Amino acid sequence: MNRGAEPAAEAGTGAGAVLLRRASAADARAAADVWLRSFAAALPDVVRPRTDAEVRAYFRHVVVEQYETWVAEAAGGAVVGVMVLEGEELSQLYLAPEWRGIGLGDRFVALARQRRAAGLSLWTFQANAPARRFYERHGFTAVEWTDGARNEEREPDVRYVWRP
Repeated sequence: MNRGAEPAAEAGTGAGAVLLRRASAADARAAADVWLRSFAAALPDVVRPRTDAEVRAYFRHVVVEQYETWVAEAAGGAVVGVMVLEGEELSQLYLAPEWRGIGLGDRFVALARQRRAAGLSLWTFQANAPARRFYERHGFTAVEWTDGARNEEREPDVRYVWRP
């Protein structure tokens, strides 16, 4: 079911019967929960400055309402991934841990490129080597490395850019 205002991306065979669609307000909690689970699995040593409740409120009042937010919906309606575009920035791309490695992230990146054909940028933590390899495999180039002083987690990060 496509509850968003934008057309859905076709389900891919590698990611099962998963629909990529625009998020609605009803998806905010499920999207935040994917973010929380994914962050905990990928970055167990990074201290989060916000509580689970604060993350859920941010998704409810900011992410889904103000930004172009997409979710991956599995058969049965479960939200298993979330992607957020803020202008030309791919600001969020998180998958439920059990949905990694089957092509769903590839589909989200393809959708992001379609939606931002002039180019994209993003930030990821330097410690997140799997994410860095993923983005580099998709043609993103590291253009800035920081000590983390400008992010909430105070974790060294790296900015990537993709241009067609």
